[in-house]
Amino acid sequence: MIRALALFLALVCLAGCGGAPVQEMSDARQAIAAARVAGAPERAPADFDAAQGAITRAETHLQAQEYTRARIAALEAKRHAAVALGVAEKAGPPPQPAAAAH
Repeated sequence: MIRALALFLALVCLAGCGGAPVQEMSDARQAIAAARVAGAPERAPADFDAAQGAITRAETHLQAQEYTRARIAALEAKRHAAVALGVAEKAGPPPQPAAAAH
């Protein structure tokens, strides 16, 4: 009985690992959005661009149902976005848009 339960749990875990990386994609998109708000496109362009490129690759892999590759690219996007965010935050508050003249 315990052996059957262990086998069932192992199969469930494997099935979960093989699905679409929904959480990883969401996390990467949120990290990129936070970096953008912090001014990373201007303050950490190399890392921000790397994050953008990685999420684009992740989306391409996702559409091709290449879930492992999509997951790896999404994690890479999140990592680059986190670095870009850190650099942007060290530089101080994000630049404010210019006030509109009336």
